[in-house]
Order: sequence, then structure tokens, then C-alpha cells
Amino acid sequence: MKVYQTNEIKNIALVGSAGSGKTTLAESMLFEAGVIKRRGTVESKNTVSDYFPVEQEYGYSVFPTVFHVEWNNKKLNIIDCPGADDFVGGAITALNVTDQALLLINGQYGPEVGTQNTFRYTEKLKKPVIFLVNQLDSEKCDFEMIVNGMKEIYGQKCVPVQYPIQTGPNFNAVIDVLLMKKYSWKPEGGAPIIEEIPEEEKEKALSYHKALVEAAAENDEQLMEKFFESESLTEDEMREGIRKGLVTRSIFPIFCVCAEKDMGVRRLMEFLGNVVPFVTDMPKAVNTAGEEIAPDANAPESVYFFKTGVEPHIGEVSYFKVMSGTIKTGDDLTNVDRNSKERIGQLYACAGANRIPVDQLNAGDLGCTVKLKDVKTGNTLNGKDCEWKFDFIKYPNSKYSRAIKAANTADTEKLMAAVLKMHQEDPTWVIEQSKELRQTIVHGQGEFHLRTLKWRLENNEKIQTLFEEPKIPYRETITKIARADYRHKKQSGGAGQFGEVHLIVEPYTDGMPDPTTYKLGGQEFKVNLKGKEEVTLDWGGKLVFINSVVGGAIDTRFMPAILKGVMDRMEQGPLTGSYARDVRVIVYDGKMHPVDSNELSFMLAARNAFSAAFKEAGPKILEPIYDLEVLVPADYMGDVMSDLQGRRAIIMGMDSEAGYQKLNAKIPLKELANYSISLSSLTGGRASFNTKFSSYELVPNEIQQQLIKEHEEDAANEED
Repeated sequence: MKVYQTNEIKNIALVGSAGSGKTTLAESMLFEAGVIKRRGTVESKNTVSDYFPVEQEYGYSVFPTVFHVEWNNKKLNIIDCPGADDFVGGAITALNVTDQALLLINGQYGPEVGTQNTFRYTEKLKKPVIFLVNQLDSEKCDFEMIVNGMKEIYGQKCVPVQYPIQTGPNFNAVIDVLLMKKYSWKPEGGAPIIEEIPEEEKEKALSYHKALVEAAAENDEQLMEKFFESESLTEDEMREGIRKGLVTRSIFPIFCVCAEKDMGVRRLMEFLGNVVPFVTDMPKAVNTAGEEIAPDANAPESVYFFKTGVEPHIGEVSYFKVMSGTIKTGDDLTNVDRNSKERIGQLYACAGANRIPVDQLNAGDLGCTVKLKDVKTGNTLNGKDCEWKFDFIKYPNSKYSRAIKAANTADTEKLMAAVLKMHQEDPTWVIEQSKELRQTIVHGQGEFHLRTLKWRLENNEKIQTLFEEPKIPYRETITKIARADYRHKKQSGGAGQFGEVHLIVEPYTDGMPDPTTYKLGGQEFKVNLKGKEEVTLDWGGKLVFINSVVGGAIDTRFMPAILKGVMDRMEQGPLTGSYARDVRVIVYDGKMHPVDSNELSFMLAARNAFSAAFKEAGPKILEPIYDLEVLVPADYMGDVMSDLQGRRAIIMGMDSEAGYQKLNAKIPLKELANYSISLSSLTGGRASFNTKFSSYELVPNEIQQQLIKEHEEDAANEED
């Protein structure tokens, strides 16, 4: 295989909603480029993409598939991405390491919520977009309505390069208004018949052509001047204008394809080869030090690993982008993330489940390798005297969580190893060992996302797995001031144990002034601030600990033990055993014994005094509240709002965005447990949502009583 230079390489992400035809289009592209001799189908389970067993089981893409085609002496690296919102991690990965998005539109439905979500990611990452209207042979397809809808959503930057003469089962021809030719196909598709535009289409074609010329000219001052003078541009000038417009996201060309019948695919690939920006045309990548790194084949070697696949009989396949320099077989590189050495034993150009051996890959190229010792997704390998590190892929917050455990406890260790391995394949599968909840939690993007993980564990790893609803990380706090004291005294022959602690507790908020006096039970307590410690708690909130002991009632050396006793009880609140937070503790008095007092005695005395005071200080349970953003078609807005109100959500506002309604709310985490399933059911899968932790708030009193009762019952069962 030819060694491609950086200025001959184009990296493209194939994205779109589930069912828009990405995998089918990938087959036609591979076929047109001569990589495969026969096009596979999703139904026959023989496509280059979707080759993992779980993908063939469900008929959906689960992982992004990297492949390449050689076209007109250029290398097109293409990543076929999953379309389902549950597997958005694959699309985000691909968009970060490519330079161009091909965004498929399902000709039956037009732009969908998934289309809009993907477009938002391209917007955030400043990636060029080419829209492909697919499935033009569907009876439901109305091309003009789709284009008008796209312009309403994405603006007048959407400009057709082609339009179909007719849609529906008889679709077989388009007018290309860049080349001003008619393209038609025989029933088997493939090579087009190129003819002059029929007389009856000329007026419409000229109108579309003029709009495209104007859009192309807007991206270059010289072209704009020429357009004003002659109202026309040459083919090459239009291509240059479109290329510049793609880089700046000033134009979103619209193409027509029928991937299943291989119609329009060859012309699309010509455009990709001739017009789409090269790696060198795009903004430079930025490393973690904030430095711009140009894709220069003569610069130091630096390789970023963006994907790990685990394949039978091979093990880990590590996919990378050459950020700089030239990588060759046998190179010795340093893993800057793990401070380890790696030798590149073999380099491959990617071709789905197949790999084509190559001797070297230049800056900007995508490739893969196998049998690395210690490389994980997100790592950077560098050559000599280079310490660059890249970390530019940011994944969305999880939307659906389940507690996971092996049906057979003997498989627990094996289960953990398997899910950690799967996290490398899909970083949006997030594993959390919760000490607080005493559960292993697996977080994902939706119910189907986690069901896929479970299927793989049970069918590939042969580990029977149980999912449960995870416990909620409640917090406990106090709402008023209270006082308590406790004497710990123990005598068992020889040295005894003695410690007495008097303390006051009160709710704490940031910025509170230091206390001076308290009045409790008709008694006044003056605070003499001898020492103050502010502890930022690992689980959120603070503990402020004040030493106000005078006259040597308790030696200063015992204060750390008293603080430790208080912290022990903060880790297990008296209401539900949840972590406590936002408490100020003032130790104002106590007693000690010259012989029997020690750290243990004061730790135990403090624990009991704090626990007694906490119970008298109006203890309350706090629950985690999340910010929720729902993107939903207007038709379903009423149902979605009614459902949220039944989940104790507070609607914060509504807005419209790109043809959809955007609803913002605050909702308790408890009510989000099955929200992805309910939202999908309510909207036929046409809505999506995002969540982000907001704050802890007091639970309603009736729910607090229920939680306390459940905790007491659980504690009683454990004792039995």
C-alpha cells in the first residue's frame, strides 16, 4: 500500500441517527473504492462495520468502525459511528479525531433529535458538516420539505449541491448543480449515466446553481468580486469556495444518496476526494500544555490512542491518530501517561475487522496496532525528546446507572476485570466502586447501553450478571443548634480509659462568622477560639471544628482524636447511615485523667457526644438534585411535562432550539432512575436528555420518614 503524505489524507466521521443508513453507506463506499467485491447488508450480518457479535445480535452499531479507502491518489480514513443516542461516545470519539462530518439524514423522517444532538457536537468541536439525504427511494421522502426543514433548523448555510428529479420507489436520478449535469442509475446502481440536464429541469437547476455559486463565493473575497462582476464561477473556483466555507462552517452542502442501491455514492466520493479539507487545512490540535501542534511529518513523533477494541484470538487492538511525525514499524516510544516504554511491533491501515500491514504512517493519519504492553484509551506515545500529551475528548455525563454484581460471587473478580476492559472499548461505560453505597455502580448513556454491556458479559465472558437499581447517595445535616456531652470511662485492671467531651453543633454555611456566644437551655456558653480547622469533605460540604476549651480542661494533644471521633460519625449519620455534611462543631469543655486519658478515650467520647447532639439538632436528610435538559419534539411536550411533574421535578424554563423544544428542570436523582426508558416510551425514541449534578436539597418530610423506616428495617434484618 502506498505511503500517503499528510497533504493527501482526509479524515471523515460518518454520523447520523439510528436507522439513517450509515453502515449501508459504508459498504457502498468500500465497494466503489474496490476494497470489497460484494456489498454486505445489516440483515445478512456480513458488513465490514458491525462485525462484533453484540452488533449482529441487535442489528445496531455499538462501536465506531475505522476503515479507509484510496480514491484518486488520496487516502480517506472514515469512521462509521453508532447512531443510537445510547452509543454517542463513538460519535464523539470520531468527531474529535477526524476533520469532516458526513451527517446522514433519513429521507423518511428528515432531521431527527439524534441529528440535532450530533450537529451540536460538530458545532462545539467546530467541525465541517456535509449533509447526506439518504433513503430517497422511500415513499415517505419529500426532499424539498426536508431541505426547508434543515434551513429552518441549521440556517441558510444549508445549500443543496444535488436534488432528486423524483423521490419514492422510482428514484434513480439527481441533478448535480455544481457540475450542472444529470446523474442517473440503472436498478443495480454503481456507475452513473452522466447526461445534460433535461429542458424541463433547467430553470430549477439554474436557480439551485446560482444559490450554490453565491454561497461558495461568500467564503473568498476574490471569488466574491468575480461573482459580482460575472455572476458565475468556474467549477474549480466553486470547489475552492466550498472548501474554504467547509473549514469555517460557512456552508453545509447537501448531497443525495440511496446507499442501499449504491446510487450517488461514487459522485459523493469524488466530492470528498476533490473538495473536502485535508488534515493540513484544519485548525491545529492543542496539547494539554495549551500548545498548538501542527500535523508535520518531519516534527517529533507523537501518537494519540483514541479507541481500544478487544477481538477474539487477537486481544486488544489499539487505534491511534498520528498527531505529529512519522511512525514506523519497530519504533520505540514512551507512554507519557503511564511512564512506560512501548515498541510498535506492527502498523496497520484500518479496514474494519481486517487490517492491512504498512511500514509507516505520517502525521494526520489514522491506524492501529496490536499487542502493546501498557497502552489505554486516551494515552499518548512520544518519540525521543518529546513530552506532548493530548486529552481532548470529553464525554457527556452518564444518564442511566445500575448496581452490578455477579450472580455467582466467585465470579466477582472476573466481572470487575471484564467491565474495566469494556470501559477501554467504550469510555462512556463508567465503573464506580462506591464505598458509601457498598455497591459497584456501572453508569451509561441509557438502558440499551447497559443492556448491551450485560449481553456481552453473559455471552462473551460467560459471567451471569445481576443488575439492580442503585442506592441513592443521600446526605444528612442539621437545622438547629444543640449541645451534648459524653464521658467515656472504662476500668479493667491496670491503666483504664477516661475522656469527657462537651460540645455544641450547629448548621454551617460558607462565609459564616466565627461564633462568640451561645444560649442553650437558659445557659450561656462563651466561645474562646483557641483553634479552628475547616475540613472539606470528600462527599461534599464541610465540617468546621473549633477548639474553645480553656483552663486546660482537655490537653491540646487530644484535639486530633476528638476530631477523628467526630469524623467517624460524620461518615455514618444517625438517620439513614448516610454521610453528614455542613456542620460546625465547637468543643468547649471536658475532663481528662492524668493517667487514664488517651487518644482512644477522647475519640470514643467525641463520637458519642457528637451523635447525641446531632440527633437533637433537627437532623434532616438531603437528596441529590440534578439539572435536566430535555430536547423534545413539540408534539410530545405536554406528555413530557406531565411525566416530570409526577417525578417531583421543578420546571425551570422552556425554549425552542433548532425545531425542537428544550425544557430545563431540576429533578431528584431518585426520580431519574428509569427516566431514559420512560422518555423513550413517551416520545417513540424521538427525545433526548442530559443531566448534571446541581446540589443537595432537603427531602420532603414524608419521604424522610419513609427513608428512616427503611433504614431501621434494613438494620434489623442485618442483625438477624
